[in-house]
Amino acid sequence: MQRSLYPEIEPYVNHSIAVDPPHVLHVEECGNPKGLPVVFLHGGPGAGCEPYHRRFFDPDIYRIILFDQRGCGRSTPHAELDGNTTQALVADMERIRQYLGIKRWLVFGGSWGSTLALVYAETHPERVAGLVLRGIFLCRPREIAWFYQEGASRVFPDYWRDFERVIPAGERGDMLAAYHARLTGDNEIARMAAAKAWSLWEGRTASLLPSPAVIDHFANPFTALALARIECHYFVNDAFLEPDQILARAHRLRELPGVIVQGRYDMVCPMESAWALHQAWPEACFELIADAGHAASEPGIIDALVRATDRMAEYGLFL
Repeated sequence: MQRSLYPEIEPYVNHSIAVDPPHVLHVEECGNPKGLPVVFLHGGPGAGCEPYHRRFFDPDIYRIILFDQRGCGRSTPHAELDGNTTQALVADMERIRQYLGIKRWLVFGGSWGSTLALVYAETHPERVAGLVLRGIFLCRPREIAWFYQEGASRVFPDYWRDFERVIPAGERGDMLAAYHARLTGDNEIARMAAAKAWSLWEGRTASLLPSPAVIDHFANPFTALALARIECHYFVNDAFLEPDQILARAHRLRELPGVIVQGRYDMVCPMESAWALHQAWPEACFELIADAGHAASEPGIIDALVRATDRMAEYGLFL
């Protein structure tokens, strides 16, 4: 029987944790305060957490920790780019772990969350009890070019037309640079138009079948501004990673239990990256979902992720 999300749940405590100025992170805890700690890493970067993200974990077993990364969700200041780097987010995770008194935790992340999870685990493998990853994104230049220059545009030419419409024809040879100029510029109208087009492009292409709920989330102006500004900031800087950094350091994952969940028809983060990670980390369980795209909310993805966290809980009881 296909698994669904656990029932809706509310946090039992919320924290505001000041990190490097001006950033203050929103952190919440749900489930069992004495349970197995798991940290949820949202996508984007810049997407923020949603209530359903709490529901991939058995609340009787897990101490569920979610936080909005720098500049998004309920963290402040909103859409802030200063001091917003991959290395800073890894340091934030360590700050949160220490603040909450956790020795080791399960790390769960999808899309950009998988990127951050992998970088964190390769930096601090001794702090990771295991990894559950979805929609693998290694942040290599060709992955970014596929989605923002040429590749996905051939699959979704109708959606791409709306994405490129806000950029003059003469600037379309480098869509990242063109968007970055508008998303960081002083023209508020141009900035919001670019943010909406950027975010809607991602929302429309995220699932195998159109999902009004996903599209509505990405179309929300508050979400769109943070997502577009922060994603573009990271991507023009190659996510602040060395070339092929994640695969080159994958040997540091070899002793960690892991599950890789990938939709066959993921157009945002195509399967090539998940496959490459699995070749570099063959000990991880690789689950290919035949009837899914990229979104964590697709039924086959939910089923695989919930089963994975249940299995990790069984393993975790013996840690």
